[in-house]
Amino acid sequence: MAAVQWLAAQPDVEMAGFDPARTTVAELQRWKSELPRRLRRSFLEKIPTPFVELLRMVKDEDELALMAEAALVGCRLFEGVLELVRPGIAEMDVAAELEHEARRLGAEGMSFETIVASGARSAMPHGRATGAPLPRRGFVTLDFGIILKGYCSDMTRTVFLGKPRPGEREAYQAVLEAQETAVAAVAPGTSCAEVDEAARSVLRREGLGEAFSHSTGHGVGLEIHEPPRVGAGQTTRLVPGMVVTIEPGIYLAGQFGIRVEDMVAVTRSGSQVLTPAPKALIEL
Repeated sequence: MAAVQWLAAQPDVEMAGFDPARTTVAELQRWKSELPRRLRRSFLEKIPTPFVELLRMVKDEDELALMAEAALVGCRLFEGVLELVRPGIAEMDVAAELEHEARRLGAEGMSFETIVASGARSAMPHGRATGAPLPRRGFVTLDFGIILKGYCSDMTRTVFLGKPRPGEREAYQAVLEAQETAVAAVAPGTSCAEVDEAARSVLRREGLGEAFSHSTGHGVGLEIHEPPRVGAGQTTRLVPGMVVTIEPGIYLAGQFGIRVEDMVAVTRSGSQVLTPAPKALIEL
């Protein structure tokens, strides 16, 4: 007997709630079809506040251990793929090698479509890998994640091919400072808006505030994007067990883009970076 039929048959059960954020229209229709006609309009009720996301925001120790493992595999992938990053190789070839090695290291798949965006294309926040060759000089953004034992990882590093000009180096340092300032702000009781502002204030000070066009981060877990959102106006306060990304970036159309991203776990005393791969500007 289907669960919804069993519930409806219980003498003390008058209704069953469903979470609209997790229940598809098809599932809801199927559940209703399994009920007696007299109950199809009234038995299943939408709960006012979705609860699955709220439950998943805080990870237990076992989940945190799995996520740390996935994040460390991501760091190994980044350090390994640097050997392949050179002028002339196609962005897609870099992504393919990264994804192939991820499988070799036990990944069940990628958390999302791998981003390899080089040169002027690095100014695209979501520049999926293309057949474009890596330039002789310029930034290359690598944004990727894996799924390991059901849990997602997510990290971004931006490297430079050739010798950066002073302005490019200064822009990178501004993004790195913004990222590290926001990471330092992650602590129990801090609101997501406060963490976002920590990153944004650094870039405003450097005259780059308008070039930062997205939120500072998001939750990660069984899915790559989960609550909470680390952005302006977000009142959710961090608690131990949450895992969020911290990923400020700047995007100058026709020139370049820079993003640095870590996965950060909220602890009782502050935070722990789960993606300890090097963040100082790497010149290849």
